[in-house]
Order: sequence, then C-alpha cells, then structure tokens
Amino acid sequence: MPANFEIEDTRTPLFDALVEASRTYGPKKPILEDHERRALSYRDLIRAAFALGRKIAGMTQPGERVGVMLPASVGGVVTFFALHAFGRTPTMLNFTSGIRNLRGACEAAGVKRVLTSHRFVEQGKLHDLVDALEQIATVTYLEDVRQKIGPADRLYALAAGAMPRRFRTPTRPEDPGVILFTSGSYGAPRGVVLSQSNLVANCRQIAAHIALDPDWVFFNPLPIFHVFGLTGGVLLPLLTGMKAFEYPSPLHTRQIPPLVKDTGASVLLATDTFVNQYARAAEPGDLSGLQFVVCGAEKVRDETHNLIAEKFGPIPLLEGYGATEAAPVIAVNKPDDNRRGTVGGLLPGVETRLEPVEGIPGGGKLFVRGPNVMVGYLHPSGVIEEPPGGWHDTGDVVSIGDDGWVKILGRVKRFAKVGGEMVSLTAAEDLAAAVWPEGRHAVVALPDPKKGERLILVTDRRDADAQPMLTHAQKVGAPEIAVPRKIIRVPEIPVLGTGKTDYVALQRIVDAEIRRAA
Repeated sequence: MPANFEIEDTRTPLFDALVEASRTYGPKKPILEDHERRALSYRDLIRAAFALGRKIAGMTQPGERVGVMLPASVGGVVTFFALHAFGRTPTMLNFTSGIRNLRGACEAAGVKRVLTSHRFVEQGKLHDLVDALEQIATVTYLEDVRQKIGPADRLYALAAGAMPRRFRTPTRPEDPGVILFTSGSYGAPRGVVLSQSNLVANCRQIAAHIALDPDWVFFNPLPIFHVFGLTGGVLLPLLTGMKAFEYPSPLHTRQIPPLVKDTGASVLLATDTFVNQYARAAEPGDLSGLQFVVCGAEKVRDETHNLIAEKFGPIPLLEGYGATEAAPVIAVNKPDDNRRGTVGGLLPGVETRLEPVEGIPGGGKLFVRGPNVMVGYLHPSGVIEEPPGGWHDTGDVVSIGDDGWVKILGRVKRFAKVGGEMVSLTAAEDLAAAVWPEGRHAVVALPDPKKGERLILVTDRRDADAQPMLTHAQKVGAPEIAVPRKIIRVPEIPVLGTGKTDYVALQRIVDAEIRRAA
C-alpha cells in the first residue's frame, strides 16, 4: 500500500479492488479462513464469488438490495463478494436487533430476498426471525443454492477467476457498496448507504495511517453486520494482503483466546467489553503473540489497558473512533504512538469542523467530511438523505489537538443539565469505573423538578454506593454534581450484539424501576 494517501486512489469499485489485491499479493496467497479451518486464497475467493454469485443473480435483479443474515465466516465473505461480482447491493442484517428492527430494516431498504444458512439459523435459534422475515421477503438458504451449482457453473467460475474483470458486472466507485444499520445504542437503527469508494477509501486511509504487514493475520470475532467487523475485520485485511480469520461470535470468551494463539494472529479486533473478557479467560501465552489489539465502538477502560499489560506484556491496545456513517474509522491510535485517554489521530483525508456546544467548554460538536463519509441515510420512502455539503454530524463532543489527536468528551445527547451546569454522563460512568474497575456501569439522566435533571447509575456491582464515588470525585477534583446519588443494581448491563451498552434497553430498566419505587 502507498505510504502517502491520495483521494484518487480510492476511486475503485470494491470487487476491482479485490482483484487488484490478488494481483499485487499473488492469487495463490491464503487470505481468508474461519473456525472451520479451511483457508481460501484470493483465487479461491474470487472463483467462489462467481460460482455463488451466478446462482444468486438468477434469482435477483441488477442493482437489487439483497439481505444478508450470516455470521462472520468464509461463507459470509464469499456471499458479500458474490453480490458485488454481479452488481447487487449487500444489505447486512443485524440478527441481534430483534424482530421489529429487522423487519423495519428490510422494509426501509426494499429487501425482497434474504440470504442465510440452515446451519446458522439452527445454531443461533433464529427460527422466529426467519418466520417474521418470510412475511415480507423470500428467505433463501445458501446450502440449497450450493447444491444447485453444477459443472457449467464451475467452468464459468474457472474462466471468471482467470479473467475477473471481463466477467464481473461493471460498477462505478460511487455505486452502493453496502447498506448497514446503525447500532441503535440511543434509538431506532438508521439505514446507512456507503458507496464502494467509501469502503475502499477507509481501508486505504487506515493503511496510510498505520504500517501494515501483508504477513499478518487479522482475527475478527465481530459481526459483519457491524461496520467495524466488515471494514476492519474483512475488507481491510483482504485489500492489503493480510489473512482475515473470521470467527462467528464474539461471545465465546473461552474459545477465542486459544484460537488467537493457534491461528498465529497478529491483530485482534474487538470492543473493550470483549477484550476484557478474553484477557480474563486467556492463558498467559494465548494473546502474547499479538502485534496489537484494536478497540472501537466504545470507550476503552484503564482497567482493560492494565489487564492486557499485566497478563500479556507490552501489547499496544489501540483505541479508535468511528461511525457507521464514516465507513467507519475517523481516528485511531498507532502502535508506536498510543495515547491513553484519546482515540488517536485523524486519518488522512478526514476534514473536521467543531461547533460550540453551550455549557461545554474546551471542545465542540464534531462534523466530519472526507472520501469515507457515507452517501446518505436511507429513508423508508426509498429516498437517500445526503449529508449537507458532505458533512456528517457525529453528535459527539470532542477536542482536537494541533497534531490531529482526538479526545472524546461525550455525546451531545449524553450530557445532562444538573443545577444549571452541563455534566457528562460518560464522565459520571468513568467515576464509577475508577471505584469499581471490574464492574460494568452506565449512567442515564432523568428529569428533576428541582435540579433540571438528575443522574442515575445502573451497575452490576451489588455493593455499589454513592459515598465511594463522592470520595473519589473529591480526590481527583471532579465536580460532585457528576456523582449519581440514585443507584440501580442489576445482574448485568444490557449490551448490543457488538458489546456496546444498549442505552435504549437501559432506559427501560430505569423507567420501570422508578415507576416501581414511586
């Protein structure tokens, strides 16, 4: 990959970028594997995409948005590129989001066909989801499709694999590359249309920001319906010559650490929640071979940094920052310049604008623009709402240093006005985490007739009490109004499929507890 980033380098259709990588790194190079331990080379992947894609093309229309409900796996990646080989748009469905959100996603994107697998549905016990989807779309099982791949299809795939540019359906860089849905941490998920060049751009921005070695193995346990798992765990390694190892669930905390060692993984992608769990479950040598770990989607706790360092040595734990709308990476730390408390330096090609937020000094609401920023939001009417002037409003309050390093102060919607002062709910969570580092904590705000709003701490620590937080706040000079006085103790904090705190579910827990106590 070029050391210098040029925006023009991103003007490549996604399937063509895969073909370019095959030529650069060698068609026989193994670049994709999963827990079944069958590795595919570039040539294998491209042939498989043509063989499967030819069958899918026979049941879909050019440009059609096709639903994909599959885990991180070789099958999931082949299906993604099979759709691209024939000019279809993968629409990645979050099978952890519930029936209502899943149906809403299909309806918003106009999905008429959903690709999944019998084995996945059985293992995930997703029959209710399939029953609901079948009311609005045709559900097609890939095992059934593969059984119909005959000698003619295999000959076609062999010829197409030798001359992929002649056989693939021509597309433009600005054509849709994928439709994803935001995590829904704070509300209903929104459909996001990313162009093919958005995805290629973000991979090349990352490669220009961090030196990557084609001999590395990227271990990805994150779902490919999430943009971090798709771009970071699939597209980035494949387009830069690194092997992508896909694992179907981040929840297997005991199985993943020894597999990281066994696969010779160089880089692990995950969220703070999962990295913390893997580190606790791992044997001393399981993670020691990693070059670094990349964390996104949520704040990385000091406790996780310390745990990795104490148990596995000086493995950099790189916190990054992104958004589905930015394909996703906006900033990330570097292995040789890793600054705790920040989310790293801005990627090349990312423009930023900060707008002041009343009551929050020292930063502003972040807007970003660049080659990785989305085409727009997908509305149920079918209209795509483009970001005004190309600027995406992240909703996050940040500060940016002169050298482009970014520090997250919180989300605009995650500030409360207590007694006339703006208080960061994230900062309140940090106070709880400092007192009980091994627990999981979340803070929400509720209206208060006297103070405007009040803070509620929800925690899995059964012994949590406000006094230790008050003592710690006084010690570190934090304002006492940032200390939640009301505490709700729960068996576990609700999380989304990616490991992020589910603040929608959390709000329901708090509302129910307040009603019960009234």
